Amino acid sequence: MKFALRVLAVVLILFVAAGLVLYFNPLWVADQQIRLKLWRAGVQSRYVKAGGYRMHYFEASPPNGTPGTPLLLVHGLGARAEDWQAMIPALAPKGFHVYAPDLLGYGRSPQPDVNYSIAIQETAVMQFMQAVGLSRADVGGWSMGGWIAMKLALDHPELVDRLVVYDSAGIYFPPTFGGDLFVPTDTAGITRLFTILSPHPPQFPDFVTKALLRKFADNGWVINRSMASMTSGRDLLDFRLHGMQRPTLVMWGAKDDLIPLATGKKIHELIPGSVLNVVEGCGHLAPLECSKPVVEGTVDFLRADPPMQGGERVLSAR
Repeated sequence: MKFALRVLAVVLILFVAAGLVLYFNPLWVADQQIRLKLWRAGVQSRYVKAGGYRMHYFEASPPNGTPGTPLLLVHGLGARAEDWQAMIPALAPKGFHVYAPDLLGYGRSPQPDVNYSIAIQETAVMQFMQAVGLSRADVGGWSMGGWIAMKLALDHPELVDRLVVYDSAGIYFPPTFGGDLFVPTDTAGITRLFTILSPHPPQFPDFVTKALLRKFADNGWVINRSMASMTSGRDLLDFRLHGMQRPTLVMWGAKDDLIPLATGKKIHELIPGSVLNVVEGCGHLAPLECSKPVVEGTVDFLRADPPMQGGERVLSAR
């Protein structure tokens, strides 16, 4: 009886301790769950010295030891490699050797005192490719990452085989938001951010909202510098996309309220021979929230022989 009571007491203590950890560090707990899920799917968390910085990245190879087609995934503003969590484990079994780095200033990569421009991140991506031994690869970029990927393909087409951009920035469009959207300072700001990112925004309990606000307070300076550089117009690609030499897929959530579908259609028009896939019912977070059709469209495009040229397709978010 005494032994049973002791066991029960230990269980209760562990339960309370776990509850306290979740309450005070909910984002850390969520991160551990994501990383465990990726690890169980065979996705490795690694670091590499690139351009003088210790950059973090995820890597996943096809099963059975096959080399696979190199595929580099570049995340967006305020994001990190974990945001590809739904796509990396789905793409590797399709024959792709996937690399997903944390850009400078984001995730588990360092935060140097730089301006975080598109040009600086492009250089970081090039240095990452060199560090992991990628002489060329298919490249996918999401939001700000799409801007970086398109600039890379324009400046260094020898590094890029095929290009996929998801709900991408990179050309001028009249925004319906200010830069403060991405660094919220109160509960209303959190609600506004996630409402514009997704047609089905999550409802966070208060302790999670507070943790998000602490995170933005700590890392918001990087986002603000990125935004200041992007809105300067220095790296806009409006008058360069006609020179794109790589086969390009433009993938867009039909309900993207952050970067509207009209912008995706304009990118499609500007890039000769590009293909446009529109994912019904999805917003700016299509690669995360609608990963099945996004993965299928991506694989179809990257595997097509000869490469797809032109046309539009509507994908169902099933």
